[in-house]
Amino acid sequence: MGHGLPKIAVIQEKHMGFKAIWLTKDGDAGSTELKELDESAFDTYPQAAGTVRVAISHSTLNYKDALAITHRSPVVRSWPMIPGIDGAGVVTSSSDPRWGIGDPVMLNGWGAGELHWGCLSQRMQLPGEWLQPLPAGMSAAQAMGVGTAGYTAMLCVMALQDAGLPPGQGEILVTGASGGVGSYAIALLSSAGYRVVASSGKPEEADYLRSLGASEVIDRQGLNEPGKPLQKERWAGVVDSVGSYTLANALAQTQYGGAVAACGLAQGMELPATVAPFILRGVRLLGIDSVMCPMPRRNAAWRRLASELDQAKLGTIARAIGLGDAIEAAHSLLANRIRGRLLVALPPA
Repeated sequence: MGHGLPKIAVIQEKHMGFKAIWLTKDGDAGSTELKELDESAFDTYPQAAGTVRVAISHSTLNYKDALAITHRSPVVRSWPMIPGIDGAGVVTSSSDPRWGIGDPVMLNGWGAGELHWGCLSQRMQLPGEWLQPLPAGMSAAQAMGVGTAGYTAMLCVMALQDAGLPPGQGEILVTGASGGVGSYAIALLSSAGYRVVASSGKPEEADYLRSLGASEVIDRQGLNEPGKPLQKERWAGVVDSVGSYTLANALAQTQYGGAVAACGLAQGMELPATVAPFILRGVRLLGIDSVMCPMPRRNAAWRRLASELDQAKLGTIARAIGLGDAIEAAHSLLANRIRGRLLVALPPA
């Protein structure tokens, strides 16, 4: 990252071809393809207006990306669209004094892949204010192996700790445990000394979850159906990426004064709960937003990820695929056939 005098570097780039996942819509019909584009596309697409162009070397495939690619949910709000809420690479041109040519940068969220072209692409143009430097000691591949899922998990851990839950207070439940957020939450919490209980609908993944640090693995069946407003107290804290009945039951089972960090809606957006856990047990529901999270907290989360995440566990959680594999993988992710994280490695354009 540039230092000293403001460094404004703008170069006249050749109109080079690059590959991207390309989403279009005609009426109610959506189309997805791997498409060859020209960098001149950035000049004619107003919502891609930014100050920094980046050669993307690594991206990820998140749940939100899968919804966009498969047109299963109205994630995309501007057409045509390139999905990809995560990306890392090097700056190729910049009119933002914070960034110079060759700087390694990354992006998580900010509406990329929804309102602004995202990073499942070999090239991208982005607002400089959205970019962060790669965390010290992390490569682009490692940062994207963590991606929004790991960054969200760290935000959840930070929220529970800010709520005053020390490791010795009791068990921490992690729902959606074999997914990206769940996997990283288990790894981070167990490394910090918490006793973690993993909830999963995949009994075949029990050994994987224990290898990440889960002390116990329970069947999600007891959580994902309607339950009583108040249930037996068990959890000191919860990291929930599932929502709906699972979140409602987790709240009903949380100990007096406990806290629940909610960050996802894999089961559904509704919350069929009552106020009983809040007014009778003082349970706190902590909303976790990774998309528009202020930059200082983002930076704090990534510094902690770089220092606290066991790199051996990162290798267990994330596996790499190519850009051309992302479309098929999106369908597998929504069908709950993917464990952990999918890192998308992009060859140079």
